[in-house]
Amino acid sequence: MGPSAGGRTISQEAFEALVTENMEDLGMDPEEALEDALQTLTLQGVDLSGIVKCIPGVSSTKDNPIIQTLDKLKDVTSSLGSSKSNITNGQEMAELLDKLYGLCSVDGSDNATIATRNGGVELLTRICSSLNVKIEGLLVSALKALSSILVDVQSRETFRQNGGPKVVVGILNGSSKSLDILDSAFAVVVTASTNDEILKESFMDLKIDELIMQILKELPRSSLYSLYDAIRVLLTPDDNRVLASQVFGYARKFAKVGISDALVQALGEGLSLSNLAAACTALKAVAVNDEICKSISESGGIDATLRCLDESSRQNNKIIARACCSLLSKVKFVILQVMSIITVLSLRSPENAALAVQAGVADLVVQAMQKFPTSIQMQRQACLMIRNLVVRNPENRTILLSNGIEKLIRRAKESHESCKDAATAALRDLGLDDYNK
Repeated sequence: MGPSAGGRTISQEAFEALVTENMEDLGMDPEEALEDALQTLTLQGVDLSGIVKCIPGVSSTKDNPIIQTLDKLKDVTSSLGSSKSNITNGQEMAELLDKLYGLCSVDGSDNATIATRNGGVELLTRICSSLNVKIEGLLVSALKALSSILVDVQSRETFRQNGGPKVVVGILNGSSKSLDILDSAFAVVVTASTNDEILKESFMDLKIDELIMQILKELPRSSLYSLYDAIRVLLTPDDNRVLASQVFGYARKFAKVGISDALVQALGEGLSLSNLAAACTALKAVAVNDEICKSISESGGIDATLRCLDESSRQNNKIIARACCSLLSKVKFVILQVMSIITVLSLRSPENAALAVQAGVADLVVQAMQKFPTSIQMQRQACLMIRNLVVRNPENRTILLSNGIEKLIRRAKESHESCKDAATAALRDLGLDDYNK
């Protein structure tokens, strides 16, 4: 993980100078000098992300596999001329790119940040811009490597300053027939835009919404996981550096160009399990207001989602079930209908109650009560359903209570007079002794 914005940092040269000082001035052994430098800087609040922990005179930054790989890549890419077809040593380059991707994809390692500090983002962006889309395998390797090092503010800002968004959108525009290139390029969009409002805006300025719609029209929707994930990230307000995100407006643009309708069609076409969850989550991200939710419902989105929910129950796939329930929670009247049906089906039927919770209904009821606290009908129906889910299923009580349902039921009881009886009964059947309070 890279350094946070505004944190104290240190250069590689200054770090090595401190280790040298410990050895020469304080007479420490090499390993002791390194350990002391690390402890001292950590106590001072210095972020050591991206620093190669070497001992001058004993080891060098050149011994680090990330830097060795970058140096070799620089040598190989010196053959990249003005012509995109002017590529030599293509196999060696592909091997180096794949090695870099493998090193930077190791969970918990500092490799991606080391690559960023040593020119990795600039190098990979230049390689991607220089490769012809016809050299598919090489371009895919370069895009995968680039996606693996965009992990922090510094790397993403370097990517932006080097024209990264324009390079990636250019690749997407020129590779409409290659699913592998599209998948790898959208993976870059995902990592670049995560927690970064500026890059979301950069991609929107390049009309990525229209490009996504074009791809959804022209290609099989069953193999577009990264595209669905890109929609989710571009429409998620996850950058805590900004006070007001623009993603609400972006979602309306996505819906206007037809992406919500295309996603509904994708859900109805029988996607693979991994794509199904991603498409549901993407559609939820687009559904930001009542107008869009109504459009989704009228185009068959609710029926498609309910069929997906049914499939998730048969497959016992909780990830898809949660994604479907999360999407359904966006539409108030649908939630009421769904909860009413589940209330009836689970009445005196512990088997159905168990299946409902396995399908993600516990998450649905929590989201519904959180999103519509002033809807008396919603709050009362939720309490009635909870009763039937838990009265003969002690295991469901634990699940719902761990999701924070008690607080929501008590809020409904205090806020709405007509909910008191149903809320009290729900608290009692959840096994709470103070259900009358």
